[in-house]
Amino acid sequence: MSLSTLLPGLLHRRCQSVVAGLLAAAVLAACAPPAPPPDAKSAGEQAAAAPIAAPAGRYALDPDHATLEFRVRHLGLADYVARFTRIQASLQLDPANLAASSIELTVDPVSIRTDYAGDYQAAVPGSPYKSFDEALAQSPKYFNAGQYPQISFRSTRVEETAPGQLRVSGDLSMLGKTLPVTLEAVVTGSAAQHPFLGRGAIGFSVTGGFDRSAFGMTELLKPPLVADAVAVRFDGEFHQEVAAAP
Repeated sequence: MSLSTLLPGLLHRRCQSVVAGLLAAAVLAACAPPAPPPDAKSAGEQAAAAPIAAPAGRYALDPDHATLEFRVRHLGLADYVARFTRIQASLQLDPANLAASSIELTVDPVSIRTDYAGDYQAAVPGSPYKSFDEALAQSPKYFNAGQYPQISFRSTRVEETAPGQLRVSGDLSMLGKTLPVTLEAVVTGSAAQHPFLGRGAIGFSVTGGFDRSAFGMTELLKPPLVADAVAVRFDGEFHQEVAAAP
């Protein structure tokens, strides 16, 4: 049997822990889905916005304190949640003129983690993939990482909508397509000096959404076993980059 035939059953078995589904990527709201995407805030309400104490400069993501997750509705019943574990991001921060700030982020689709607890190879005999995660990452019907090894987001505009709250517009590239998306970001904390590193630090919580079909990922949409709308949430810390001493 094919992955397409068995995927709904695999996801249904997973319902004992977290009712399952599929997604499409990384990062962000604006492809104008016909229906609102699942509420990304349901993973935990965002903290109140914090003032920006971090100084201007270039910042790099702390990969040990960052999470990028997505959720998608399965069988119209509940949201299935998964995440990517290898992400990189750089931030150019100008607290005095946030419109001059920018961010770039890349995601390795092979790092998708669903925590599928079943015996995938027994459930899908003959599959060329060893696990559910590998199937989602490598199958041409999903992330097709062999042909498209990177998902990326690059901001084109940053607006401060309220103190510590930002609207970040940019381009999301996935599966060979680049489309405009918009994120809502909240500054969750910042410091002029990180307590251990002695340099600037800042944290964000970011939410958004898009339609996976806009990027060509249409598997399991007809019949609608897995929803088109994908909700994304990012939480992470950035540390100021300091030039090495001569």
